[in-house]
Amino acid sequence: MRLRSVPLGVAVLCLFTVAIALTMSARSFARSSSVPAWLQAHVGEGEGQIAQVVLERARALYLKKVSEGSVKNPCYFAMDATRPGDLGNSVLGRRYYIICEAEQSFRAVSAGHGGGRNLKGVADFSNGRRCAKNFGNAMDSELTAGGAYMTADTKTSFKGYYRTAAKQDAVFMRSFVQFDGEGETANARQRVIGGHPAALLRGMCLLKKPQSSYADHDGFVPFGKLVNYAGGRSNGCTSWSPSDAQLIIPMIKDNPTTLYVYPESRDIAAIARKAASRQSLSSAGLYWNASCLKEIGAPKFWPKKTLEPIIAQYKQDHPSPPPQPVPICRGP
Repeated sequence: MRLRSVPLGVAVLCLFTVAIALTMSARSFARSSSVPAWLQAHVGEGEGQIAQVVLERARALYLKKVSEGSVKNPCYFAMDATRPGDLGNSVLGRRYYIICEAEQSFRAVSAGHGGGRNLKGVADFSNGRRCAKNFGNAMDSELTAGGAYMTADTKTSFKGYYRTAAKQDAVFMRSFVQFDGEGETANARQRVIGGHPAALLRGMCLLKKPQSSYADHDGFVPFGKLVNYAGGRSNGCTSWSPSDAQLIIPMIKDNPTTLYVYPESRDIAAIARKAASRQSLSSAGLYWNASCLKEIGAPKFWPKKTLEPIIAQYKQDHPSPPPQPVPICRGP
């Protein structure tokens, strides 16, 4: 077979054309705002659905990070903190979304919102179990802050032992996924905001277990009652039920992706104005879960520049009592 030579100029032109085509293709994908039909079918304000604005912003954030090369994970997350977390009768509201477009997969699960705090006599920015009224990004506020996040490092820690239904002592390990934020959520790492299972040990005591690899120099280990608080509130983090956490955390371990949390402060301000004037949200192109808006009246965002000095002064005026030693466990 005879090989034909190609002029150098033509070869360079061909390679340049291919490079341009590949670059334009990647940019075209990153700029795509067209929601696929299969995903659009999950859009709505009903239970298990995702609101249009939440999906659009979550998808735009994900595509932006993919185009920048900072995300290679085929899945991304979103959370709608305007929806109820507790529907009553032990039923949890599904308001955290796992979206994997490559495999056309959409899943809605429960997630906790920040409980906030009530600094009695000074400021009350606490939230109920069902609906969140207060949002913010101040240190030690325990509030949810909406906006753009990326998942970062995952740390799994030993928390102690607990007694199982079979009367056996089991080790409780809990994983925490650190979030990194942008803009109003840029202090997420300083606030230790991330995702974790909604489970902890309460009623802690020290159990004599010298054979344990986790025992201290005196042979004691922390011991408590395992509590699942998936229907409760968090300290500002995104908390998942233990079973959902077992699905989510492996997806993002060493493979970061994006999380968009709705609402942002701009949304809260716009909704508060409309709620005060009792104008229709839909006519103004605004969104908030109708059931929760009726319950809370109007949402409020507490910016860190306003709230952090209040919290600092409260701490100064109400110093915490000295920590008490953990008691020794009694009984079997």
